[in-house]
Parts: sequence; structure tokens; C-alpha cells
Amino acid sequence: MTIADKVGESSSFGRSRSRSARGRAKALTEGTIPAYELTRLSLDQVAPTPLNPRRNFGSDEEKTRFGEELRQAQLAACVAVTRDAYLKLWPEHEEQIGPDAQHVLINGERRFHSAVHVGLDKLDFVVRDDLAGSRQDFVDHLLAENLDREDFDVIERARGVEQLVAVCAEDGGDRGARTRAAQRLGKDRSWVTNQLALLTLPVEVQLLLSTNEISERDGRTLARHLKEHPDLTPAQLITHLEGTKQSAEQEREEQQR
Repeated sequence: MTIADKVGESSSFGRSRSRSARGRAKALTEGTIPAYELTRLSLDQVAPTPLNPRRNFGSDEEKTRFGEELRQAQLAACVAVTRDAYLKLWPEHEEQIGPDAQHVLINGERRFHSAVHVGLDKLDFVVRDDLAGSRQDFVDHLLAENLDREDFDVIERARGVEQLVAVCAEDGGDRGARTRAAQRLGKDRSWVTNQLALLTLPVEVQLLLSTNEISERDGRTLARHLKEHPDLTPAQLITHLEGTKQSAEQEREEQQR
């Protein structure tokens, strides 16, 4: 079960949020509630993590629409860790998250920004310090909600994979870091390598990938070509791609004939 699935379950308990210690212990033993429950947090005391590779959280119009939906009903809780748990992993981020943040967001940043945009004061959260056991665990869980999202663009995903490879290298060195990252993500090592290859493309080409003007498959083709011809400009890469696709189309037409 994914984190998103667990959060979805926790946000629809339909139970009272207050429970005696004895009753809670019994319920945990019986498995009738998970080991964490919803809590209502003030948004001015929550900070998004600087590690989130996702940067696009929708237009103002989209945030307004989603924020008003949240005002009516929040169907999935956000996930956060405590300030102490986060800074234990990344003490260098203390200034970035600010002095007032008592919790750091791990999943649900679109909900967070949309709520702030329409002036909501609070949202439902589950606080999961167990997701901050190590840097690898944190980045792994940070990516878990986003890897298969339709609106998580290709380059944002590649940057997230790059972050996970980097923290895997911290523990075991560069050798094998991609393999360890792939295992955590449930992917092949070649998939991780292909994601990192996209980040070798010029910024202009990465932008075309982010906006879906060229496909991820075309991006991998260009990355391989750039590795063989590192002096090519972005315009030359796009010209090469167009020529390759035109040749492939002509070949398909000939085969059909």
C-alpha cells in the first residue's frame, strides 16, 4: 500500500478525533485504526520542504478552484514531519523553513498552496516522523506521491530521482547508488539512468519536455545523441529530432506500401 493510499484511508476515518489512551491502545491492538490519526494544523506553522522537486502547483485560477473545494471538504490529509525530525536530517535547511514552522510538509503541497491562496487557516494532517528515519527514507516518501502523477512533469520527476540517487550515495558511495535508488522506487536501474540522462539536456530542451512539447521518449533519444555529439546546440538537437522522426515516418509508409 502506498503512502497516498494510507493517507486516503486516514482522512476518511469517520471517527471521533478524541480517544482515551486505553481505548486507543485497544484499537491499535485490534487493528481498527492505524498508528497515526488526523490532526488539525495551522498553515502558518507548516513549511513546505525545500527538497520537493515539484515546482508547478497550478495557476491562480486552479489554486482558487481547488482551495474552495478544500474549504468544503478535504478528502485527503496532508503528510508532515515535526520540525525536530526534519532538521535532524537537514540542519542546513533551518533558515529556509523559517523560525515559525513547527512541521515540515512531505506530501500535499498542492493542497497547502491552494489553501493558503484562498485564505484557509488550517488543514488536516497526519504527522509521520517515522518517514524521516533517514535522508533516503524521506526523499523516497517525498517521491512516492508524485512519480505516477499525470501533472508531475518529466523534468521535475528526473530532479526528484537525482535527489534520491544523491542521498543513496551519501550512505554507500557513488558506486551502486543508482541501483539502490532503483530498488527503493521499484524500478530498473536503466529507468533511473534514463531519468538522469534527461537532466543532461540543455535548459531549452528540458523546458519543451516540461511542457509536453516533446515526449519523454524523444527526450531520451536526444540525450543519447547529445552524449555522442556534446557540442550540439539546442536548435541543432531539435533539428536532429525532427529529421529522425521524419525518417521514421517515411520508413513506416514504405513498409505499409
